Amino acid sequence: MRNRDVKKVLLGVPAGHKHLRLAVELADDKVLIFSEATIANIVRAYISIKTHPVRRAIELKATRLTACSELKEGYSEYQLLETSRDEEEIVEELSELIAEAQ
Repeated sequence: MRNRDVKKVLLGVPAGHKHLRLAVELADDKVLIFSEATIANIVRAYISIKTHPVRRAIELKATRLTACSELKEGYSEYQLLETSRDEEEIVEELSELIAEAQ
């Protein structure tokens, strides 16, 4: 997605909620809403790649933490966790997705 494809971005804690939400309104009037946990995971992955001298790609995959009985309060049992997938495979898949979208 390019900057010109984004009409507006809103970030804040909505009324009746405890956690941040990110709303991205696209030029075609579609709206994407992201939870704070999703935003945090994406930011962590972004920082990992930007600050690492050689790392080029990360895959995050939705995982249900059913075996974990000691989740911190306020944390969802569903998390986006980093996989051990090869970076080259991730870069290849990302490149293919971008080519198909254009």
